[in-house]
Amino acid sequence: MAVVLITGGTGLLGRALTGALLARGYGCIILTRQQRSGEDGIRYATWDPRNNTIDEKAVQEADYIIHLAGAGIAEKRWTRKRKQEILNSRVHSGKLLAGSLRRIPNKVKAVISASATGWYGADPEGRGGKPFSEEDPAGTGFLADTCRQWEECMEPVTVLNKRLVVFRIGIVLSKKGGALKEFLKPLRFGVAAFPGSGRQMTSWIHIDDLASMFLYAIENTGIKGVYNAVAPQPVSNRGLIHTLAKMKNRFFIPLHIPAWLLKLIMGEMGPEILKSVTVSSEKIDRAGFCFRYPDIHSALAGELTQAR
Repeated sequence: MAVVLITGGTGLLGRALTGALLARGYGCIILTRQQRSGEDGIRYATWDPRNNTIDEKAVQEADYIIHLAGAGIAEKRWTRKRKQEILNSRVHSGKLLAGSLRRIPNKVKAVISASATGWYGADPEGRGGKPFSEEDPAGTGFLADTCRQWEECMEPVTVLNKRLVVFRIGIVLSKKGGALKEFLKPLRFGVAAFPGSGRQMTSWIHIDDLASMFLYAIENTGIKGVYNAVAPQPVSNRGLIHTLAKMKNRFFIPLHIPAWLLKLIMGEMGPEILKSVTVSSEKIDRAGFCFRYPDIHSALAGELTQAR
C-alpha cells in the first residue's frame, strides 16, 4: 500500500483529497502542529514549520507528498502582519519539506504542491480574450509574489530526483465551505451581490475534480511541472451568481458593490475581488485528465446547490 504524506490535510481540499485517497486504497499520514490520534484509516504526525521540525519517520514512510498547507487567503483582512502570515505559512513549510527530503533518507517518488491562479494577476486589456497559460510570467502585487515564492521554494526537490507537480488552483466550489457559501449568503435575502460590474471572469474548479486531479498526478508519471487546476469554461461573476439564483429558484434584486466601497470594507483585498482572471485548462486537458464538471451548470447542480 502506497503512503501519501499530506500537509494541510485538515482543510477543505485536504479532507476531500484524503477521502479520495483512502477510497483508492492509499495510506494517509497528515502532518499537524498538534499531536492527534488516528481515525478512519488516517494517521497523524507532527511538524512545525516555524521551528523547522518534522516527524522524520513520517517522511521515511511516504511514497508521495501532497503539500496544501497555507493560511487562508480570504479569512482575514490583509494587514501587514496577516500578509506575512500568508506568505510565511507557504514558504517556510515548503522549505521545510524540501530540506527534509534532502536530509532524511526516503523513498518519495513525487511531490505535488498547491499554488494558485493569483500567479497571473489580472486579465490585461488588449489580450483579445486569450486566457493565461502556464508559460505566462507572474503578475505583480501581493498574491502574484506569494505564488512565485511558494513555487520557488518547492523547486529544490527536482534536483533530488523527485517528480514535482504544481497546481495553480482557481476558485474552489464546494458545498462544504469556501467561496460558494459566500456567493450564496446574499441570495438567501433576495439579493444578488456583484462586485463592481460583475463582468470580471472567474476561473474555478469543482472540489471533486480538484481532488481527482491530485490523484491523477500521483498515478501518472508523465505529469510533471506546472498545471492550471481550473475547469475548461471560466465564467463571469454575474453568470455564476445568475446560475446559482436560477438553480435555487430565487427571485433576487441585483446589487452592484462599487470598487471604492469594497476597498473601504476589505482594504487591499478589495481590488483582488474585482480582478478578472481568465485561465486556460488546455495543458491538463492534453495530459488526459477528464473533468466531471467542465461547466458551471454541471458544477452547481445537485448537492452543490444545497450548501448552507
